[in-house]
Amino acid sequence: MPTVLVVEDTFSEMELICNYLRESGYSVITTSDAKDAMTKAEQQKPDVVVTDVVMPGMSGLELCRTLKKNPATQKLPIVVCTSKNQDLDRMWAMKQGADAYVTKPFTKEELVKAVKSVAV
Repeated sequence: MPTVLVVEDTFSEMELICNYLRESGYSVITTSDAKDAMTKAEQQKPDVVVTDVVMPGMSGLELCRTLKKNPATQKLPIVVCTSKNQDLDRMWAMKQGADAYVTKPFTKEELVKAVKSVAV
């Protein structure tokens, strides 16, 4: 069963993402903190990361950059899941290392399709 690390600081969004992924056969690890996500990514070796962008402390884009620079996590696929829906936001996320981009609100199908598209 593939494992997804979900990084989301809004409890309701976290619950929704986790439910959609679990219903689709994924094992889920969660955190609301991008710095904690870096540790969990190294230690628990998830198959995919799904991250919000706007979070306190460290943004999801900073998390993308950091994971892609770290030899232990640089090949880890990242799905950005955000309310930022402009083309510029999408382009910038991809430049930071995102492999897929989903805008909120999203359907279960959109989220799962994005995760499947990047999972190795």
